[in-house]
Amino acid sequence: MLSGVVARIYERWWRPALGRVAKGALGPDMAGERRIAREMLALREGERVLDVACGTGAFTRDLGRAVGGNGLSVGIDVSETMLARAVETTAREPLPQVGFVRGDAQELPFRDGAFDAICCFAALNLFANAERALDRMTSTLAPGGRIAVFTSVRGRSTPLRSAERLIEWRTGIRMFERWEVVEALQQRGFGPVRQRLTGMTQFVGGRLPGG
Repeated sequence: MLSGVVARIYERWWRPALGRVAKGALGPDMAGERRIAREMLALREGERVLDVACGTGAFTRDLGRAVGGNGLSVGIDVSETMLARAVETTAREPLPQVGFVRGDAQELPFRDGAFDAICCFAALNLFANAERALDRMTSTLAPGGRIAVFTSVRGRSTPLRSAERLIEWRTGIRMFERWEVVEALQQRGFGPVRQRLTGMTQFVGGRLPGG
């Protein structure tokens, strides 16, 4: 029951409110997040893009508009309730290039090289094994593939770090060190890796060689 309520309010209230707290007063709003994702991914007409942990599909639809009718935008999420809401909302707009799949980000059900770009916003810090998820995302990208990640980052001040440890302990949400995600992408062949910090969050993007 609760998950159904969350799915109904997620896109308009839940995610924006939590994001505002985490990003701080000067961080981008949801439209700004989607713009950053598009800029980091540098999507072109006809490309294939995967939205990992897509929730109710707001980013999936936005990315679908960016790749156009000859492209493909696929959202994947483990939650049936979120996906049902995503399908319902997407049906209101003619977006035949947008589709949804139920699955685990740590075991992506796609062949290697299936996508030109991957977006993973507000999810990497929730995965039980973030490194495994990044491995699968990397494998799923074609040569020259791009990735855009929005996730948590640990603060510098001692009081803030104490609060973050409490958050991790009580919720299981992982707070990444400032270097962790950047280094993780570099180790998987992405470069140059760009990072933007805002509040307790970070935007990180990179590109694989080739393509």
